[in-house]
Amino acid sequence: MKRHSIQHLYLRAGFGISKSKLDNLASHSKAEVVEQLFANSRKLEPLKIDLSEFEEFLNSPKSEHPKPTPAEKQAFRKKSRQKIKELNNAWIDRLIDTDSVLGEKMTLFWSNVFVCKDKTVWHFQQYNNTLREHALGNLRTFVKAISKEPSMIKYLNNKQNVKDSPNENFARELMELFTLGEGNYTEEDIHNSARAFTGYSFRKDGSFRLIKKKHDEGIKTFMGKSGNFDGDDIIDIILEQKACARFICKKVYRYFVNDKIDEKHIDELTEFFYRHYDIKKLMHHIFISDWFYSPENIGVKIKSPIELLVGIQRSVDVKFEKPKQRIFIQKMMGQTLLDPPNVAGWKGGKNWIDSNTMMFRLKLASILLYHNEIELIAKGEFDDSFDDYYMENKKGKQKIKTLVNWNQFDNEFASLDLEGMQDQLINCEISPETKSFLSKLSVSNHRAYCVQLMSIPEYQLC
Repeated sequence: MKRHSIQHLYLRAGFGISKSKLDNLASHSKAEVVEQLFANSRKLEPLKIDLSEFEEFLNSPKSEHPKPTPAEKQAFRKKSRQKIKELNNAWIDRLIDTDSVLGEKMTLFWSNVFVCKDKTVWHFQQYNNTLREHALGNLRTFVKAISKEPSMIKYLNNKQNVKDSPNENFARELMELFTLGEGNYTEEDIHNSARAFTGYSFRKDGSFRLIKKKHDEGIKTFMGKSGNFDGDDIIDIILEQKACARFICKKVYRYFVNDKIDEKHIDELTEFFYRHYDIKKLMHHIFISDWFYSPENIGVKIKSPIELLVGIQRSVDVKFEKPKQRIFIQKMMGQTLLDPPNVAGWKGGKNWIDSNTMMFRLKLASILLYHNEIELIAKGEFDDSFDDYYMENKKGKQKIKTLVNWNQFDNEFASLDLEGMQDQLINCEISPETKSFLSKLSVSNHRAYCVQLMSIPEYQLC
């Protein structure tokens, strides 16, 4: 398999590939390279942070807990918010240091499909691991599991969805944003499917609970079928619609192949996926297809902020002295993991770029690797105020404190000349303007050239 094609595969199915791994795979066939990619993600380890400080609360009966004071509630929530930030950093560390790149990339993808937000860290961690568990599994099982996640039940108000007073939020988003897309269901379908999800609740440890007295046992008519349907029945009927397979295939295609849809390829993928809703087989079908490696699909996608940040950290060993600063970097680029803007998630594509984020993205490598000063102009929100960060430097400028270990990089790139480095770090056509810029650089070593390559517009693409 050509090196260029392997790089393309690993940029889309992961976050790039090291020179040593690329050297190892270059003599293998496409089928062998793709098979190894999947083999490395056969078993995904759950992502877990230390939540021992909540164990007493989680393991003791409710009757043993005196009613907390407002101050105690506030302290508890603050503790949970801090742990969610820790989970954010743990997730990024996992993306940086994993051989299961496809499984983790799929987890990241699904987090922007089945979008969710929560302030209770142990529920949010459970939701994140449910994404990971089903990322390459069966869509039917996946959607049913997501519908029973405490974080999702809270986020889309399904705990308030009860017999005789249905709340339609979850039912609507299930069809509009998660499975079918607009135009493939009716308002009556929303109303009756909401009735099927009544009584959905959970225990404080995160296990699912159906409260029968709040569940509507009446006959519901949904998409032409009638019966005493529950939530799982509704999901089964949704997946009977070929529109569901097409909707998911379009999302997968835009994320892994090209923002510009090729309807012929979508038709092909829809027919394939509809048979069994096997996510692993769908992804294998894409990665083995010749059209995935066509020139029109290479180097045409804008890296998400997370892809950009993780890509740099996978190439050069960078540690943050203050983990919260990595959260601020995400915020400034417009994508903070575990903090989506709304239930529709991040739009992606050209929406990642504006005048502020573009300049910051181009400077990111020098900020991390050379400790260059930055203007703090944040995008988006997170649970805690950004004010504390501004107060550290009232002029709105700050240095990101990192520890850079160049040894891994030196070992990887020692045998390459500057042109070879360029081929390793950039996987798209370089414009004449950029070529002219690079040719005029007075670069004395590989490290300096690495930072320059990571600072050109072409490094923003994958």
